[in-house]
Amino acid sequence: MKKNLSILVCLFLSIYSQAQIHEIGVFLGGSNYIGDVGNTTYIAPNEPAFGIVYKWNRSPRHAWRISYTQSTISADDFNSEEPSRRLRGYHFENSIKELSLGLEFNFFDFNLHTLAHKFTPYVASGINFFAYDDLYVELGETIKNRGKNAIAIPMILGIKTNISRSLVLGAEVGARYTYTDNLDGSNPKDTNLSVLRFGNLNNNDWYVFSGITVTYTFGEKPCYCAE
Repeated sequence: MKKNLSILVCLFLSIYSQAQIHEIGVFLGGSNYIGDVGNTTYIAPNEPAFGIVYKWNRSPRHAWRISYTQSTISADDFNSEEPSRRLRGYHFENSIKELSLGLEFNFFDFNLHTLAHKFTPYVASGINFFAYDDLYVELGETIKNRGKNAIAIPMILGIKTNISRSLVLGAEVGARYTYTDNLDGSNPKDTNLSVLRFGNLNNNDWYVFSGITVTYTFGEKPCYCAE
């Protein structure tokens, strides 16, 4: 009777603990911008980016994730392959501070309760809130106006594997579609600056974070019962 009760308790704790594995760690990598200034390469990090990430693994297939990432984004028309941009010669630099809330989905089971080596590709999306500097370009010089906030939709593709019982290593690329067209100063909203607008005013800007994540796992562990 005691043995059966012990097995039932262990099974209950094991099932319960599967919703209690957490990860916390760091993101290290680079950023690049896609818009009306500079080159049009989608993945071309040219500025350092760093942040922190937290994941709550609700099952071996999905996890809620929260992250904070910050970086400088910059671009220069002289790095573009388009003759019109090189002739124009604009350049800019902006600061991005991003808070992201989202859901991560694993293509394969990624059960952190087992000691076996695990590997899976994953995708993630959600909603981002970010702060940036409102810019405008005058006489070829980029001028900071004031701080702004906006929303972005992330589209993240990555791979990850466990490198020890408590550490997970990942690599990911995440493009962010923003609800602003003025990360580069091409479309200031101030009506007094409307004559300074340039580029394609019908398309919003993007920015991309590419890099690696290293996370430490913690939380309830399963109960291992002797037979």
